Amino acid sequence: MTPMHDGQRVPLPDAFLAFMRERFGKRFSTADAVRAHHGHDESHFADALPDGVVWPHSTDEVVEIMKACGTHGVPVIAFGVGSSLEGHVLATRGGISVDFSEMNRVLRINAEDMDVVVQPGITRKQLNAALHGTGLFFPVDPGADASIGGMAATRASGTNAVRYGTMRENVMGLEAVLANGSVIRTGSRARKSSAGYDLTRLLVGSEGTLGLITELTVRLHPLPEAVSAAVCAFPDLDSAVQTVIQTIQLGIPVARIELLDELTVKAVNRFSKTTLRESPMLFFEFHGSPAGVEEQARTVQELAGELGGANFEWATHPEDRSRLWAARHDVYFASLNLRAGSRGITTDVCVPISRLADCIAGTREDIAESGLIAPIVGHVGDGNFHTLILVDPDNPAEIEQAEALNRRIVARALEMGGTCTGEHGVGFGKQEFLVAEHGREAVEAMRAIKLALDPDNLLNPGKVVPPL
Repeated sequence: MTPMHDGQRVPLPDAFLAFMRERFGKRFSTADAVRAHHGHDESHFADALPDGVVWPHSTDEVVEIMKACGTHGVPVIAFGVGSSLEGHVLATRGGISVDFSEMNRVLRINAEDMDVVVQPGITRKQLNAALHGTGLFFPVDPGADASIGGMAATRASGTNAVRYGTMRENVMGLEAVLANGSVIRTGSRARKSSAGYDLTRLLVGSEGTLGLITELTVRLHPLPEAVSAAVCAFPDLDSAVQTVIQTIQLGIPVARIELLDELTVKAVNRFSKTTLRESPMLFFEFHGSPAGVEEQARTVQELAGELGGANFEWATHPEDRSRLWAARHDVYFASLNLRAGSRGITTDVCVPISRLADCIAGTREDIAESGLIAPIVGHVGDGNFHTLILVDPDNPAEIEQAEALNRRIVARALEMGGTCTGEHGVGFGKQEFLVAEHGREAVEAMRAIKLALDPDNLLNPGKVVPPL
């Protein structure tokens, strides 16, 4: 079934089904289990199944799919690994899901220029495994083993962004299939360009609403000569946040600074079988030469000590660092285990670093007033933090209460010159905040771009800009 624009679902056209089955054979499926997998993500939103799923192997095949969908008016949703948090992959208007997992090859490693050309379905772990022996790595790490195409589409970032930047800084160029089936190439392998509109940045973060990304050129970075990681406990959350602010303001080039409040640390200990002190905590990682890493770590340790930080625990061996960051990456699922059967409503605000302490303090007050369970964690080196508000998915009143809490957190961040989403994207979960953040005229400009490139509203309809 696929819906009309007024929300009424109608069967996929027989001619479209016949074409897809003949052209793609077993790589096109309408099986219930397959559709269920592609109509689910990590958000709290209800599942919304596509009417079919197809696995292309090349840009040419994506062109065929897009043209067939255009001919028959079938919506198209790009699918990476389904780890999104704002309903990006949910087929709210039916249609087909284009699963890029079988377009996962490394096409060319340009080691001397420190870039690589890949297909969109390759995941970040697969890419870094392919780079083994080159002395280079791809640093953007959102936690989940997301696909590079999906990370570009949502403009993802993560734990390393404070030093290496987000997908916005690391995608140099891409290839995409537009709604009319035409193929465009944006950007280049040059390190800078002033040639025309920046279509790369337009498509990075467009969440599959303007085109289907079929190839990417991304920056690589040298593997650091030395790496050191540590955790440090603090008497209260404000002391931990002040340590972060002073670290950034001093220009110390830390690779990662992650904040966990005491409730999150408690969840991590239970889930990952760690023995961390259950108080507000910072996770640090330092990259560079042995002498540089030692100097960075010593300076941060002194800062932390002046603000009440204690028990700096170092993890210098690779296996110890891996366990430490595995525990950090398990925070989402660890936090869900704080309340059996719960789903999480994830906030994603980001503010200027000077306002971080005030924003987190206000958020803590809001959480206490709400009575909800909502641990706090964040990539605080760039002012981005999350609360995971745990709700009973079968309790509409509680979900509304959690959404009201989210709105208060977002309103505060916007008042402080921040954003409603630092890295998760808009999907349809954060559409209501776009006018408040950007202004009505800017949102209308976004809608004009959408209509110009996708006049029939087939590409991931209902996402990013308010529904047409």
